[in-house]
Amino acid sequence: MKAFSRALLALVLSLVAGGALAAYPERPITLIVPWGAGGGTDAVARFFASYLERDLGQPINVVNRTGGNGVVGHSAIAQASPDGYTFGLITVEISMMHWQGLTELTPASYQPLALVNADPAGLQVRADSPYKTVKDVLDAIKANPGKLKASGTGQGGIWHLAIAGLLSDLKIDPNAVPWVPSNGAAPGLQDLVAGGVDVVPCSIPEARSLIDAGKVKSLAIFADKAPDLYPNLATIKQATGSNWQTAAWRGFASPKGVPKDVVDKLTNSIQKAFDSKEYKDFLAQRGFGALWAKQDDFGKYMAKGDADMGVVMKAVGIAK
Repeated sequence: MKAFSRALLALVLSLVAGGALAAYPERPITLIVPWGAGGGTDAVARFFASYLERDLGQPINVVNRTGGNGVVGHSAIAQASPDGYTFGLITVEISMMHWQGLTELTPASYQPLALVNADPAGLQVRADSPYKTVKDVLDAIKANPGKLKASGTGQGGIWHLAIAGLLSDLKIDPNAVPWVPSNGAAPGLQDLVAGGVDVVPCSIPEARSLIDAGKVKSLAIFADKAPDLYPNLATIKQATGSNWQTAAWRGFASPKGVPKDVVDKLTNSIQKAFDSKEYKDFLAQRGFGALWAKQDDFGKYMAKGDADMGVVMKAVGIAK
């Protein structure tokens, strides 16, 4: 009789728990963004928040948690209660911060939900630059190490590692191109136009306005195919033979320990938004690139990127 009672109790509890999960979400959800309002990451987050609100039937409150070069917001996502009511939009910096000693967080600190965007680096020079091809740039670097300067982000940022990784992969000293730190691609590109630097390896969307204005030209993209914006742009592999690829990516993740039913429901809702015409239009308008990887596949994507960043950052001498 006692055994029967215990079994009945277990059945009731499982049904109650199952009903709770089936009802998810029952209250508003918080979406943490580790970067400031008005930027590209914030725009992506707010697009998905709007779509998920309609699909899940609950408000999605976007909260920008900035500071510490992304550490504050990424920490808030990892340390949130694992109940499914807080998740976040993590970025490529999670594959770099721990190598610099800024945090102990790594991509493995999260439950990956879905990768939704990636913007590969392009190699940009001034429109009137004497360097017409990537080969011209590389020949100049090898002939005069230290002469050509590059910019586009802070020291050790994603675009710094884009060119450093390419040089390292081609057996060229990655420090042969001095890096001029900047507060993002925009000031780096302005310095390029003004003649202060010679190369800016940043994403095509960031350089798009100056490319279209005829002030900057892109020589190649660090990806396996040309972008939709510029279908005739060479890939780095075509230009150099190198397989090195670098992109600034964005993807959704939750704290570890969220129930699988909730993880799957969130992921499925994100996938509906990703597959929507509205998202395609959003990406086309901004020139952003679509890239999908779900849960474990997103985790593998991050793990590879994390390993690649570690190799380059050690080669440049900025890994702790």
